Amino acid sequence: MGLVGAFIGIAIMLAIGVQILGNAVQDCTALPGNATSGWQGQCETNNTQAQSAYTLLIVILVVVAAVAILSVVRML
Repeated sequence: MGLVGAFIGIAIMLAIGVQILGNAVQDCTALPGNATSGWQGQCETNNTQAQSAYTLLIVILVVVAAVAILSVVRML
């Protein structure tokens, strides 16, 4: 039981950390080009992809934590 509780706590802390990382993106305004082409456009694309990856990681962590909770409930 203690191990499952620790796992759920770690999953929650990781989800919070991933949320913070997902909001930390590069400032693309100093790069040459505009938002649709050039280095600035590529930077904006990378920012969008990084945010999507972190969002997907949060969803995976929530699903894993839910499975852990359901397995604990079933053991009771």
